[in-house]
Amino acid sequence: MDFVKLGEDVDKDNYLIADFYIETDDILKNAGELAKESSNGTWTPLKTAKGYTSNLSAFVFYAKELYEIEGNKAAYIKVAYPIELFEDNSVPQVLSDIAGNILGMKIIPKARLFDIEIPQRYIKTFKGPKFGIEGVRKYMRTDKTRRPHVGTIVKPKVGLNPEDTATISYESWYGGCDFVKDDENLTNQRFCPFEDRVIKVLDALDRAESETGEKKLYAPNITGVDMTERAQFVKDHGGACIMVDILVAGFSKVQEIRDQGFDMIIHGHRAMHAAITRYERHGISMPVLSLLSRLSGIDQMHIGTVVGKMEGELTEVLKNKEKIVSDLFGMNPCFPVNSGGLHPGHIPEIVQFMGDDTIIQAGGGIHGHPDGTIKGATAMRQAVDAVMEGVSLQEYAKTHKELKKALEKWQ
Repeated sequence: MDFVKLGEDVDKDNYLIADFYIETDDILKNAGELAKESSNGTWTPLKTAKGYTSNLSAFVFYAKELYEIEGNKAAYIKVAYPIELFEDNSVPQVLSDIAGNILGMKIIPKARLFDIEIPQRYIKTFKGPKFGIEGVRKYMRTDKTRRPHVGTIVKPKVGLNPEDTATISYESWYGGCDFVKDDENLTNQRFCPFEDRVIKVLDALDRAESETGEKKLYAPNITGVDMTERAQFVKDHGGACIMVDILVAGFSKVQEIRDQGFDMIIHGHRAMHAAITRYERHGISMPVLSLLSRLSGIDQMHIGTVVGKMEGELTEVLKNKEKIVSDLFGMNPCFPVNSGGLHPGHIPEIVQFMGDDTIIQAGGGIHGHPDGTIKGATAMRQAVDAVMEGVSLQEYAKTHKELKKALEKWQ
């Protein structure tokens, strides 16, 4: 079986294409070993191979040497995988194949999967987001205004009891937030039991909706060993949204929740992604994980901020966005989420980069406002309103004291 076919024409309707950066002493030989390991070959000739398995061979059809590095040659390669290698509607199996053992092979000290292209007939086996941008907007009644959504994370992220969590959530909504979520590491701890918290926060949501006349969302973090039961509990108590830590829970659990048909918006947090994505010469890129999150059924997806406290250059954040919003054979796009060290002063820059279809989340940038959470949420909404009206924040702040105090503190 031939695992290197440079210049071969690849029928993109029948192959998944994976782009890798690799470092190795022999590019073509070892790139072929990568393709062999991730399809129907192994390190030594086999007595068990059958002739009919040869059509399942992955192969390298493009290789470009880049430079010498640490005694090896760096290169970009493209590998074509016959679509028959993959189980329908299974993100875990895709990852096991194209990013499994091959990232740990001795002969390739560094290997990074930085992009994938998936044919339509395989894309169509995945359900993708049930709601996506338009579904969330319709639920939130912003499908006409098209303004960015304002969200928050209850802070401090851990330690608060259910009563105080509900109070802070209510104040956030009352002040102008559309969306409140649990932090990624708040699940079902003794200091804030999941069921008690969900009941109290959803009661606060009902009160906020009644008093403001606006739709509100709460995303309790269901990540854990009993995610299906937690999702059902949220559904039974009138919740419309749930949150999953995608990578720590695993794509199989995300797909399981999506396939259960809870009819709730799924908010996806990318906690732990940097352990996989941050080193530029090895691992898996965030754009790849973003695309796989979309396939698995995430409706709202964290993609980075460019500004704020989290690592991530503009080019990567825009690639993350492209993977979750671009046309994908009719699959719903995810609603991009920007969060991490944000405050009202960041709003113009975020909207400039991300457009109006984005969810802007601030934790400390709301709850750290000099006059408290309500005023902090109001300041965030005022910043959004200023951008939508084409007015500078400084000009808008002259007649909006909440925004004025926020800018004085953080800019």
